[in-house]
Amino acid sequence: MIEFKRVSKTYPDGTEAIKNISFKVENSEIVTLIGPSGCGKTTAMKMVNRLIEPTSGSIYINNKDINDYDINELRWNIGYVLQEIALFPHLTISENIAIVPEMKKWKRSDIRKRTNELLDMVGLDPATYENKHPRELSGGQQQRIGVARALAADPDIILMDEPFSALDPISREQLQEDIRNLQKEIRKTILFVTHDMDEAMALGDKVVLMKDGEIIQYDVPQTLILHPKTDFVKTFIGERKSPWLTAVDVIADPESDLVFTIEEVESGQYPKTGTVILVDEHFHYEGAMRDGGSFSLKTLENDMTLYKVAEVTEENNQTIFPVLKNKTLVGVLTYKDIIFFLKSKTKMDNGVGQ
Repeated sequence: MIEFKRVSKTYPDGTEAIKNISFKVENSEIVTLIGPSGCGKTTAMKMVNRLIEPTSGSIYINNKDINDYDINELRWNIGYVLQEIALFPHLTISENIAIVPEMKKWKRSDIRKRTNELLDMVGLDPATYENKHPRELSGGQQQRIGVARALAADPDIILMDEPFSALDPISREQLQEDIRNLQKEIRKTILFVTHDMDEAMALGDKVVLMKDGEIIQYDVPQTLILHPKTDFVKTFIGERKSPWLTAVDVIADPESDLVFTIEEVESGQYPKTGTVILVDEHFHYEGAMRDGGSFSLKTLENDMTLYKVAEVTEENNQTIFPVLKNKTLVGVLTYKDIIFFLKSKTKMDNGVGQ
C-alpha cells in the first residue's frame, strides 16, 4: 500500500507543485494520475521513490515512512517505466532486463530463468528476442521490454510515467490491453501517470484528477463519469462517456427472471420456451437452455468497456448476454439495455428529470 499524508512540495523559486495532498493506493490496485500539464501528477509519482523529496507531509509504503527505508532497498523494490523507455543500446534485451537482479546479486541461472519468464509474459519469444539489441525492436516492443525490466526483480510497486505517450495509437491501445491482462496475473500496486483521459479511465481501478497541485477528485472511473464533483471535473472528462463505462454499469438490476439454478431445472421449475440462463447454488454460470434444450451463449466480462460490449452485442445474433465476474453471474444484458442506459444518461446530463 502507498499512502500520501498531507504532502506538499514547494521549489526554491516559490513554485507550489504539490499542495497538501492525501490519498491511498491499496495493494494490487492500478491508480492513474491525470490532469492538465503542470498539475503536479509526475511530481507526486516521483516522490514515491524519492526522486523528488516533499517539502512537508509524509509518504508511507506498507505503513512505513519511505524515509525510514534504505534508499537502495526502497528503489530496488519499485519498478519504474518511463516514456523514454531508456534501454541501454549497447546491451542485449536479456542484459537490459537483468540489470536490477544482477545488482541484487541473483544467481545467473535464476536471472536467466526470470528473463525468459518475463519475455514470455510480455509476449516476446525469448529465443527470438533475448540476444537482440534495442535498435532492432519497434517502439511498442521496446516499451514491452521496459515493462519487463521494471518487473525483473519482482517489486511490489510499479511506477509508470506516461509510458505509452510516444507510441502510435494502435501500439498504445495494444499495450494498454496488455497491461490490463498482465495485471490480472501479476497483481502489482501500480501508480500510472498519463495525460490521456481515455488511458486513465481504461487502466485505473481509481483515478486521481489533479489541478494546480491539488487533488480535485479521487474516485473509481464510473463515479468520476456519473458524479463529477465540480464543473472542472465534468469539463475535463468531456462528453465521450460510453467507452469508460463497463458492462456491469449498465445492469440496473442484477436479478433476472431468466436465471434458474440447476436444481430448479432438474425439478422442471423453469419455462419450457425461450432462453434461460443456468447457474449453480453459488451463482457460477453453468450455461443456457433454449426451448428446453442445451444452448450456447456468448458471455461478457463485468469489466468489459461499454464500447466493446456494444461491438459484441452487435456481432452476435443473440438477445441476452450473461455478464460474468470470475465465472460468477452478476447480471444479464441486452442490446436494448445499452440504448436505454445511454438515453437515460443523456437526459440526466441535459438536466431532464432533475
